[in-house]
Parts: sequence; structure tokens; C-alpha cells
Amino acid sequence: MDLQKLLSLTRKGIDTYNLINDGDHIAVGVSAGKDSLSLLYAMKHLQRFYPKKYELSAITVDLGLGNLLLDPVKELCRDLDVPYYIVDTRIGEVLFDIRKESNPCSLCAKMRKGALNEKAKEIGANKIAYAHHRDDIIETMMMSLIFEGRFHSFSPLTYLDKTDLYVIRPFIFIEEKNLISFSKKMNLPVCKNPCPVDGNTKRQYTKELLEKIYEENPGSDKCLFHALTDAGLKGWPEAIKNPRYSNK
Repeated sequence: MDLQKLLSLTRKGIDTYNLINDGDHIAVGVSAGKDSLSLLYAMKHLQRFYPKKYELSAITVDLGLGNLLLDPVKELCRDLDVPYYIVDTRIGEVLFDIRKESNPCSLCAKMRKGALNEKAKEIGANKIAYAHHRDDIIETMMMSLIFEGRFHSFSPLTYLDKTDLYVIRPFIFIEEKNLISFSKKMNLPVCKNPCPVDGNTKRQYTKELLEKIYEENPGSDKCLFHALTDAGLKGWPEAIKNPRYSNK
């Protein structure tokens, strides 16, 4: 995927669900993985011509595992002229040394989001952008069905009433394979996930299950995605029909 296509699909997500307003200060949650670095790159380049003006910052929550090398990310943010903040935490110690969690993902996500939200408020941001893409949204739906018995996935726009922040997900129409190719093409400074349970989670199980379904049933990924976006799920904003994207 080239930059033009990335920006086109990012804008489609933003316009379809009205994710940005004039005067927004958007904090991009940067894990230093391919998805979040691609989102930061897209949001910066989109900022230059998008009709609604917004301010941009980047925030990384460091779990404190001691193996997250962020100097290349700092350099990227300097090149993009985006203010970059690192939040140092002891989340890794709490999860793996103190609590010795065997299934830490849910608690880890809650603690990371709490730290990110706090920093976003501190720097004056009113929105946080996450790099969840189309595959993430389908995987979350399948996990909810399999493990929780409900039809659900995260929304492209969520209001957090406790913190008065909005969470936006501009990559809703972008496939993971395209982000892999884009990050390689742009030589983005992707860091290996430092979590010791990476690749051994319910999400990884669901991802592999879906890959098998897609292989045996070509086109099923599109069917699952449309079933989700057309379901009128509680909390999802109404999609804005735009002729600009009717053939994309």
C-alpha cells in the first residue's frame, strides 16, 4: 500500500463516522508497532490538507518491561514535527511479578488505557486515536461471540464519560496486510512487542481461526465485516453516506 491509498482509506473512516471536528487535539496512542506508527504517519500527512483543522500529539505507555527501545520512534516524531510523550509505568511488574497473571491481557489493557487517558488529559487532548484496523474489529467480534456469547465489537467512535475523552479509530476500513506492506515500504521503526505472552493469547487463537475460515471460504472476511458494520450495534455512530466513497 502506498501513502495515497492509506490516506484515502483513513479519510474514508474519518468521514464516514465523523471522527474529527475543527479544533480537536488528537493524541495518537503509539505502541511502536506497525499499526500505530502507520496511524501516526497517516494522521500527520492528512493534517496538511484535511478541511477540519486539528492538533496532533503522540503518546506511548511503557509497561516497564525494560525491552522497549523507543529512540527510533522519538526520531520519527521529530521528523514529523509531532510532540511525543512517553508514560513510564510499572504495569509489567504488577502483572507478571506481583500478581503473576496467567491471562493478563484484559487487566493490562485497562491499566494501559488508564495511563494513556490520564496523559491525554494532561496535555489538553480531547480525542485519542487508536490504530485498530478492519481485522482487529472482526477478531473482536468473533472473540465476543466465542468467549462472551454476545455480538459486539469496539466502535469507530466512543465517548468516555469518566474522562470526557473521545476514542476514534480511523483505520476501520484498512486491512492488516496493507499496514504490513505500508510500514515496510516506508521503513517505519517498528519495535517488537515486548509482552512475554505475545502470540499466546485468545486474540491470536481467534486470528488463526479466522485465517482458516477465510482460506476455506473466500470473501467471508467481507461478509463478516459488513454484518458487523450494518448491524446497528449499540454505541456505534450512524454511518454518513458519502458519494466520494461509493465505489471504494
